Amino acid sequence: MTAVVPQVDQPVFLDVDSVREDFPILKEHVHGKPLIYFDNGATSQKPIPVIEAMHRYYLQENSNIHRGVHLLSTQATIAYEQARSKVKSFINAGSENEVVFVRGTTEAINLVAQTYGRQNVKSGDEIILTAMEHHSNIVPWQLLAKQNGATIKVVPMTDQGELIIDEYEKMFTPRTRLVAVVHVSNSLGTVNPVHHMVEIAHRHGVPVLVDGAQAVQHMPVDMRAMQCDFYAFSAHKMYGPTGVGILYGREELLQDMPPYQGGGDMIRSVSFEETTFNELPYKFEAGTPNISGGIAFDATIDYVNQIGMHRIMAYENALMRYATESLLNIPGLRIIGTAKTKASVISFVLDGVHPHDVGTFLDLEGIAIRTGHHCTQPVMTFFGIPATSRVSLALYNKKEEIDVLVEALHKVRKTFG
Repeated sequence: MTAVVPQVDQPVFLDVDSVREDFPILKEHVHGKPLIYFDNGATSQKPIPVIEAMHRYYLQENSNIHRGVHLLSTQATIAYEQARSKVKSFINAGSENEVVFVRGTTEAINLVAQTYGRQNVKSGDEIILTAMEHHSNIVPWQLLAKQNGATIKVVPMTDQGELIIDEYEKMFTPRTRLVAVVHVSNSLGTVNPVHHMVEIAHRHGVPVLVDGAQAVQHMPVDMRAMQCDFYAFSAHKMYGPTGVGILYGREELLQDMPPYQGGGDMIRSVSFEETTFNELPYKFEAGTPNISGGIAFDATIDYVNQIGMHRIMAYENALMRYATESLLNIPGLRIIGTAKTKASVISFVLDGVHPHDVGTFLDLEGIAIRTGHHCTQPVMTFFGIPATSRVSLALYNKKEEIDVLVEALHKVRKTFG
């Protein structure tokens, strides 16, 4: 298999050394070596403005939201709802009512499966997934299919890790009720043609959920341009806090969906005879949320907007091109996932060396990568491998770090011979 090196179509202007000053953890040492963090696909590091936003909330504003009339509660509520408004603008949603706070991408997908799915997917109906989905965009639909007697269809992919769109178009029948597709594969780096896939599905009157967990940190996303029906992503993969995620949903769909969980703040009134539910988006937000995380997400969006998503995308594409070319010079190394359009993920196997051994050796050199099946076991099965080593890049990574990685991988080859 010949690896395709992504092309860069524009010049890159990013002062990465200045950016790195915003991330204190990058000054840490691991096993006596300077930390090189290449596990950004799992979670990214956090810049000082995000850390300070969380710190400031607990120092100055700590209070529950939406429920109090005292000053602290009012301040916290305003800050939290400002974050919702910031997310709305960041993804170009039509309204704050279309922005639901959840714990992460996984909860967002489960919410749709257990509300929209339960309501609209019946026995004999069909759900279309793809061969490269994360387990979080497989298991919720399997649970729904088992509950309601539905069938799952899977869009196949090529040996390069690209979806076969011609086959996708043939899958629609009058019983197709939903498409769920990953925007960027976490294990292959493939950027799927989601705009085109949404257009095809809508021609058949079928709504589409897009898993954007690996996309929003690497490229601009625009809900009104994409025209998807649901979009799910997490803050922690785009330099924000853990425990915060977003479900975007078209307002008319969310309006018709039943609540996902019951409790405080998602109600208008409760009696033992009847409960009436809150308006959007609050009817999907039961209980006290991750307030500090939501407020820090506001700072996260400000941070990436200040740098510029187009600049981040261009820089990371150039860095991935350099990393791809460098890794291909290592004898016995094979890249898994060679799509023409990729984001900042490079998965590889090294002849004669288990990925876990690669990861352990690199850790001793101060290099953090991910090894395993990356919660995409069907992908590993397709390629006939148990696991890969994955390098996932971010805006603070440098060519010099890639050079250290390549040198360390040469040592791995000599060690395991």
